[in-house]
Amino acid sequence: MAVAKAGGRAPKKEAVRADGIDRRLRLLAVAAELFATKGYAATTVRDIADKSGILPGSIYHHFSSKEAMLDEILRDFLSRLYERFSEIERQGDDPREALSKLIRVAFGWIHEAPHAVAVYQNESDNLIGQEAFAYVGDYGLKIEHIWLRVLTAGQTSGVFRPDLDIKVSYLFVRDSIWSSVRWYRPGGQLTSDRLADEFLALALNGLL
Repeated sequence: MAVAKAGGRAPKKEAVRADGIDRRLRLLAVAAELFATKGYAATTVRDIADKSGILPGSIYHHFSSKEAMLDEILRDFLSRLYERFSEIERQGDDPREALSKLIRVAFGWIHEAPHAVAVYQNESDNLIGQEAFAYVGDYGLKIEHIWLRVLTAGQTSGVFRPDLDIKVSYLFVRDSIWSSVRWYRPGGQLTSDRLADEFLALALNGLL
């Protein structure tokens, strides 16, 4: 139990803990940015420390390794993304509305967490076969199934064209959305909502 010195105050555990959490989140943000821009393999713990303004050894007070940082970035991103997509499916909207919501959520993530999205896009193939990152493929498959169910429901109900291959359509949509993280700039003239509007107009109505 902490004892206050005479004339002083007992330490505030909540404040200390909050500061530790803030430092941890800042380190993850820096790591995500460097992993996204330099690549995971090319980024060192020293790079993360230098950009964070701390000594390299200080990182190990928060993370056991660079791999642990990658794991937390990807696990947080994928679990939250999956939950948002699952929530949309549970709402039971008609397929067109459900697809629109899925697309808007995806573009929203590109706006809110572009570095996490880029890390996922850039590193997923490199992580295949690594037991510690098996969940990356699992989440990818579960997310794919949500989109395929929505697209299939739309095709079955006559909302979407019956002649399209649903799996190919999903892959086109998925890759078109996520690849925009390479050129979309949060804070620029083009907002994520406007980007989603443009994509939906093209996807649902076509060029002609």
